[in-house]
Amino acid sequence: MVQRKEHLDGLAVGLLIACCAFWGFQQILIKSIVSEVPPLWQAAIRFVGATVLLWAWCAWRGVKLFERDGTLRAGLLAGALFAAEFTCIYLGLRDTAASRLTVFLYTSPFVVALLLPRFVPSEKLRPAQWVGLVIAFAAVALAFSEGFMGHSTPRQLRGDALALAAGTLWGLTTLVIRSSKMATASAEKTLFYQVAVTAAVAPLLSLGWGESWSFHYSGYAWLSIALQTVIGAFASYLAWMWMLRHYPATQLSSFTFLAPLFALVFGVVLLGEHLTLQLLVALAAVAAGIVLVNRKKAVRAA
Repeated sequence: MVQRKEHLDGLAVGLLIACCAFWGFQQILIKSIVSEVPPLWQAAIRFVGATVLLWAWCAWRGVKLFERDGTLRAGLLAGALFAAEFTCIYLGLRDTAASRLTVFLYTSPFVVALLLPRFVPSEKLRPAQWVGLVIAFAAVALAFSEGFMGHSTPRQLRGDALALAAGTLWGLTTLVIRSSKMATASAEKTLFYQVAVTAAVAPLLSLGWGESWSFHYSGYAWLSIALQTVIGAFASYLAWMWMLRHYPATQLSSFTFLAPLFALVFGVVLLGEHLTLQLLVALAAVAAGIVLVNRKKAVRAA
């Protein structure tokens, strides 16, 4: 039986910060090659590679992937939601800026916070935690508010809608994992359902969209896909699935607000964008929101 913890410890916090840092960088990786490598074909290569890596990892570690444990139905549903989420992300990045997409994508914690307590009562947020969640999201909106000024084109609005759909699908995937028998499955098996279903679906969607397939891309494009595959779809998601089994999902989800702010920091460092007071205030507010969400409930004296 999995030993679950009521609060995040140092290990969880460290893993979350590392994952969020890469997830913030990941949107830049995808966006930077979307004009060279068609989006759904890019996703197909990534998740086929991740499936092979995960299969090899499980064979080496002796993790059983195909034993009957009652997770098949929920696993396939989680896989379908995961595939739909990344379809929306990759298609959305054709039409809207990575910063805008990231804002809408990280509405996921609200889906988790709203729906998960209905199925897992222990995940219910206290009023102070709700305040922290709202502060964290408001901080993200503040950090990206400059990007929302100006006239939006229909194409950009379509990308925004796809991003919002992706955030909702991510939250629903977490809900399925935490409220079904998937909660007792190994992290490897939980992730395998998702990457394997996406690896099967993405090539079909790519063909249906009429994308052209090729393996003749620039070195940078292959580096981007390699990082998305090895770190993104394999290592970081494996760590995320492990944490979902051991720590409260609502507290984990609150930390994901760091990812879009990491994306902004990478923009400053890698793209030469200005570090504004607005960003610094947003970073401080996110930190405050996360502290509130993860604050332990006070114990009253008898």
